[in-house]
Amino acid sequence: MRKALITGSSRGIGKAIALELASRGYAVAVHYGRNREAAEQVAQEAQERGAPSVAVIGADLAMPEAASRLVNEAAEALGGLDVLVNNAGITRDTLLIRMKDADWNAVLETNLSAVFRATREAVKRMIRQRWGRIVNITSVAGILGNAGQANYVATKAALIGFTRSVAKEYANRGITVNAIAPGFIESDMTAALPEKVREEYLKSIPMGRFGKPEEVAKAVAFLVSDDAAYINGQTLCVDGGLTPH
Repeated sequence: MRKALITGSSRGIGKAIALELASRGYAVAVHYGRNREAAEQVAQEAQERGAPSVAVIGADLAMPEAASRLVNEAAEALGGLDVLVNNAGITRDTLLIRMKDADWNAVLETNLSAVFRATREAVKRMIRQRWGRIVNITSVAGILGNAGQANYVATKAALIGFTRSVAKEYANRGITVNAIAPGFIESDMTAALPEKVREEYLKSIPMGRFGKPEEVAKAVAFLVSDDAAYINGQTLCVDGGLTPH
């Protein structure tokens, strides 16, 4: 039985990942930042899908000590840790000249520094067992750039480099580290888009539709499986062809 921690898994892509892994027999730790009720609902559904063990853990990843504590609590609750999915992230969008230091720092702390700390703690455990899977959820914005998101894009581009570096450091310890870069994925945000804006976004996607959280989740499930044992340091775009387009 593999044990997985998915950060930011009370909703959206993180929720889909937790449920997909649960349906494949993983024990899962569901992490939330503020909404415990939503996380508990995900945990209940994970159990219904077949997860042999489920933990619900709250942590504010903007706090320096939170990510390490989260990893250790998840490992203790599940009886070990084999898989870490760094999914949690925030945005503070505005044009560069209007961006405050607090906007920049908040996004870097949650989207990048917390990933560094969680990964550092998880790798310590994975080295001892000589097996581990780490998947970092970045974004096509980190590849293409996006106006009004200098802070967010900086973190997502950095995650790609971070993934490559850590992958090289621990490949000989049975640990793989990969990233997934989602494109436009169905969410409350995309559902609330004005119709004209929605149409413009869809025009930029060769497949002509938004992706589904479940499609990202299935890509994660593949990368953390034994079938992906020889895939390491890669960034997989799940974007309907947006990036090459």
